[in-house]
Amino acid sequence: MTELPSGTQAAQTAEYPTHPPERRFLDRSTPPHILTLIALSASAALAMNIFLPSLPAMAEHFDTEYRVMQLSVALYLGVNAVLQLFVGAISDRIGRRPVLLAGIAIFCLATIGCIFATNIVMFLVFRMCQAAIVTALVLSRAVVRDMVPEAQAASMIGYVTMGMAVAPMVGPAIGGALASVFGWQAGFWALFLIGGLTLWLTWTDLGETAPSRAGTTLRDELRDYPELLKSPRFWGYTLTLGLISGSFFAYLGGAPFVGDQVFGLDQAVFGLFFGAPAIGYFCGNGIAGRFSVQVGINRMVLWGTLINAGGVALNLLVTSIGYGTPYTFFGLMTCIGLGNGMAIPNATSGALSVRPHLAGTASGLSGAMMIGLGAGLSALAGALLTPGSGATPLLWLMVVTGVGAIVTILMVIRREKRLAGAL
Repeated sequence: MTELPSGTQAAQTAEYPTHPPERRFLDRSTPPHILTLIALSASAALAMNIFLPSLPAMAEHFDTEYRVMQLSVALYLGVNAVLQLFVGAISDRIGRRPVLLAGIAIFCLATIGCIFATNIVMFLVFRMCQAAIVTALVLSRAVVRDMVPEAQAASMIGYVTMGMAVAPMVGPAIGGALASVFGWQAGFWALFLIGGLTLWLTWTDLGETAPSRAGTTLRDELRDYPELLKSPRFWGYTLTLGLISGSFFAYLGGAPFVGDQVFGLDQAVFGLFFGAPAIGYFCGNGIAGRFSVQVGINRMVLWGTLINAGGVALNLLVTSIGYGTPYTFFGLMTCIGLGNGMAIPNATSGALSVRPHLAGTASGLSGAMMIGLGAGLSALAGALLTPGSGATPLLWLMVVTGVGAIVTILMVIRREKRLAGAL
């Protein structure tokens, strides 16, 4: 079947209500309040980065090299990606609510394991188990798509993912401050408390939103993957997601090294600098929430990719000519956040709208590809940075992924224009 452009296809295949259903806060017989969805996305974001300022200290605690300690980021992202292959499909089959509750509970138990780990292997095992919190990220987006159509979904996802901006903005600063006073375990105790609160909020407020698919089995859900994988639009949006967020994931893998080895920042100060991209992400999410319906998802994604790549390129130029400082390096990273904040909600909505009845499957599959690429880039960033290398290898890696995101969204736009002209 020939794919139609975004708006036409959505209009013909939509399986969502014309108006968002009634939502009553702390009433699990109704769909969740937006505050609950924000809390879900924020908890997933915090789990990724609150402890990053402590990586050098943790490497010393476990008597291992920084590169080994940095695997706590790459392995977490890798398991995160694998889980997303199944989380969405399972939630399409049995519902969003039970999968969310199970994932958050596992995260809380794994966090306790991280705190009391006695060696690096035990810590990394429990850290991988913490990836179960990915259910909060994947399914908060799928819940939005369950309730509203494509353009409104892009807008609402923009507001929901503001939680992913606020959390990285304050998380590293709080984690660095806690670690400097109480030790690296303090950040994980904070994660345990946040996980418990999120579990309670999900239990009391989040009603089931997944469309009923009575009579289907999990095998039937997994058979839906080829329907998505044969879609050029799905691939276009997913690759754009993977490449533009790849700049940020490379930053996650390399920034602790740059802050510690290149600029000599202590944990608390690094935590403040590290949150710079989140300021841009917060603003980008606000722009996406406010203007996505009027501007259109493809144009918003394109603008986001241009801002992302342009900011990194400028950072590379400033660093290469010898004017790089912590203020220029981390300050210009706000452009990454701004570009990602504008592009990710819109590209996500596009991927989820290719087949609206497979919103959970699409969210998991696109997220798995995005996080899988991010895990590879995070590990690569850690491998490229060596004593004496400076920040340049990291910035080159980020420039390449940023330019790749521009190319993929331009291909999507070109294809949709061609299909629209053929109608």
